Amino acid sequence: QVQLVESEGGLVQAGGSLRLSCAASGRPFSRYAMGWFRQAPGKEREFVATINWSSITTYADSVKGRFTISRDNLKNTVYLQMNSLKPEDTAVYYCAARNSIATSRNRVEYDYWGQGTQVTVSS
Repeated sequence: QVQLVESEGGLVQAGGSLRLSCAASGRPFSRYAMGWFRQAPGKEREFVATINWSSITTYADSVKGRFTISRDNLKNTVYLQMNSLKPEDTAVYYCAARNSIATSRNRVEYDYWGQGTQVTVSS
């Protein structure tokens, strides 16, 4: 079992930055692929970014060049640095863990989820 706890999100103006963190406990963190997803009101949960055990990353086109996912295996933590935020980035952001060394953009392939944290970007 893996427990994931996201940091608090927040309210930021368009063009601003915010960093989310997700602390993992339970099974060895380093072998898990980690991902960030988000869900806006009335929409399905969508892929944002993922990182494998050796820090190879993949991003959704909508955030590429603005968001950066990273991980610290010693601290059992994954991060999402969000820059140049836009109002359309407003959503609840979820951290997820996949019991595999391979990453995935598909939310159904993730085994564990955090509780979610609200990010609101004002125009």
